[in-house]
Amino acid sequence: MTGDRDPLREAAETMRAVRERCVWSQQITHRDLVPYLIEEAHELIDAVEDGSRADLREELGDLLWQVLFHAAVAAQDPDDPFDIDDVARTLTEKMVRRHPHVFAGEVARTPEEVLVHWNAAKAAEKRERRSALDGVPRGMPALALAQKLLGRAASVGVSREPAAGPQSEAELGDALLALVAEARTRGWDAERALRERLRALEDEVRAAERSSDLE
Repeated sequence: MTGDRDPLREAAETMRAVRERCVWSQQITHRDLVPYLIEEAHELIDAVEDGSRADLREELGDLLWQVLFHAAVAAQDPDDPFDIDDVARTLTEKMVRRHPHVFAGEVARTPEEVLVHWNAAKAAEKRERRSALDGVPRGMPALALAQKLLGRAASVGVSREPAAGPQSEAELGDALLALVAEARTRGWDAERALRERLRALEDEVRAAERSSDLE
């Protein structure tokens, strides 16, 4: 596979050949791929935060392979098939819609103005959603999920006061580590404790939404 061919197309064709000819790959489903997708995403994060440029390039490729693998599996679905071209087409259409200041003559001179356009386009796409919590993946790590849910909660008027003390991300890291150490000393599960508190926050958000609907 040399010459002037499109490297992305070659990668997709390589994946298709692997799917068709590798007996292990032939048996894999979308669900089977989830652990690999999570692992590759975390390896990419490690490369971003503490790796070389070569590490970053390699891990980006490994994550791309997961996307190509899912698309190859999807292409063989008997009821609703789609391939990597359909994935790319859907992505391009969405990104064009969400960047009207680039593609449709709108103006955005600051990052904040860009975010206004992005959120407006996203809201228009997600009109069928009934709750601010819809679309939040519950499989996220608890801390990332907490930050996401707090943002959604604030959008419906449910807020939390930030803890006083940390003046930097480093100090925040120290404070979080100290809390985990306290949990370990007491035999508590820090991840579970946060997830259970997030479920209570979700209940508050849904209650606020129901109250708003009745007004």
